[in-house]
Amino acid sequence: MRKDAAVADRTSPDEDLMRALYEEHAGPLLAFVLRLVDGDRQRAEDVVQETLLRAWRNADRLRGAPGSVRPWLVTVARRIVIDNHRSRQARPREVDPGPLELMPAADEIDRALRLMTISDALGDLTEAHREALIETYFRGRTVSEAAEALGVPAGTVRSRVFYALRSMKLSLEERGVTA
Repeated sequence: MRKDAAVADRTSPDEDLMRALYEEHAGPLLAFVLRLVDGDRQRAEDVVQETLLRAWRNADRLRGAPGSVRPWLVTVARRIVIDNHRSRQARPREVDPGPLELMPAADEIDRALRLMTISDALGDLTEAHREALIETYFRGRTVSEAAEALGVPAGTVRSRVFYALRSMKLSLEERGVTA
């Protein structure tokens, strides 16, 4: 006996009910829901899936119901559509419907990536070179002010800045950043 046949023989009554419900009602239910959601096939399929899931949860009740279960399924699907509509009305949209290329996020992402790359390259410098660059370039101090803050002669600050910039250029080139 093949494995598929063995599995098919062990199906539960709920699985049989669900298979029968799907085969008999999924098509007409999808057509009904498509009209309710203005032709949005994805939403309609989600509603049909949720409807059949609720049918599975209520399998005992549906199995004993007289007549067709289609009215029950249609009512459940209609209520799901209404609930989804109400929840979308109650919550603000999570995503701007405008095209993504027009959103200003690209500049912010580029800026963040540049800062991360520069921070990584600064980490490659010696502490003395890093301090000299931070004092002069990032804090905007003159060579004299940086020399006073670091407690070293102005010539040492100039030298450290020169070698730090050269090292930074190499580090950035290694990361694929070119001038």
